[in-house]
Amino acid sequence: MGVLDEIISHKRSELQRRRAHRPVGDLQAACRRLPTALDFAASLRPSLPRRVSLIAEVKKASPSQGILKADLDPVAQSRAYARAGADAISVLTDLKYFRGSLDDLVAVRSTVAVPILRKEFILEEYQLWESRASGADAVLLIVAALDRQALGDLLQAAKGIGLGTLVEAHTAEELERALELGASVVGVNNRNLQSLRTSLDPSLDLLPRIPPGTVAVSESGIPTAADVEKVVRAGAHAILVGEGLLRARDIDTKVRELLLRDE
Repeated sequence: MGVLDEIISHKRSELQRRRAHRPVGDLQAACRRLPTALDFAASLRPSLPRRVSLIAEVKKASPSQGILKADLDPVAQSRAYARAGADAISVLTDLKYFRGSLDDLVAVRSTVAVPILRKEFILEEYQLWESRASGADAVLLIVAALDRQALGDLLQAAKGIGLGTLVEAHTAEELERALELGASVVGVNNRNLQSLRTSLDPSLDLLPRIPPGTVAVSESGIPTAADVEKVVRAGAHAILVGEGLLRARDIDTKVRELLLRDE
């Protein structure tokens, strides 16, 4: 069993408890009281002279690196990202593997004005309602975690709820499935979710295959401006960076570097 398989197995058990704790009807009622979600896809298309947009990630830990920032304050970190010029914020809400929670997302939503992506292992429509009710503007859908029918159903359900989506692929077959189902924002994950190995090769190989009308995102393993240059040349409109920012001594300087700003 790979790491992703283990996480999915645990997530299914967790979802049973979450549904029992808060029925979907309560979530739907909460969603009806919310304003329209911010446009996640539009936020990721850079306007000249900008060459790339940035999704800055908030996470305390990861399965590959363990604890990244034990004293992480999601609100302070997100404020710093937004102030430095991040175009969207990604919030990890998985507890067991990333030490996150939906409370983190709620807190971040209350403090930043940019779109928020819920980074989670989404398996069921219940989680879409849960995400929107907590203030998310978009959710991550991982092709490797879903069969074709489930992915298509979740894409349609997210659209109906008013959520944007980032559909994540790691292989050519996964990318083809995402594009066939009409994903408007497609991410290429440079980390293999089963082995947790990271390489820019997936982005360099797959980004050129994403058609111009689709927003292309390179995710993970992009710690330097040189790495950003490589994926932008391959076709990335945006990058998603977590560890490189969480370990940075100066967030403003690191964001400026990742956005390829010379000033």
